[in-house]
Amino acid sequence: QVQLAESGGGMVQAGGSLTLSCVVSGIGRDSVLGWFREPPGKERDFVAATTWSGGSTPYADSVRGRFTISRDRAKNTLYLQMNRLKPEDTAVYYCAERRNRSIVGVWARPGVYGCWGQGTQVTVSS
Repeated sequence: QVQLAESGGGMVQAGGSLTLSCVVSGIGRDSVLGWFREPPGKERDFVAATTWSGGSTPYADSVRGRFTISRDRAKNTLYLQMNRLKPEDTAVYYCAERRNRSIVGVWARPGVYGCWGQGTQVTVSS
């Protein structure tokens, strides 16, 4: 049974940094792990993704160069390092797992992920 648990959210001023963590269990070596975010009143959007075994790491255009996705297999943890935060980064952030790699092009679609964490709130003030 796959379980995901996010932490690390909080309030930060624009220009600041936060690191989100997602402790994972029950995932497979070829699992795809993604970070998504849901701003207030908006749809859930793709942020970044990677595979548990390593490899491709696509990013949304809005975060490329500011956010970094990584994983520590020894700690069973997925991370999202967020730098130079902007007020528009305010959202609930979720980690998600997809069992099969498929093709990188589908990793940005929330519907292809079968398991989600409970989310962690990130608020960036101007």
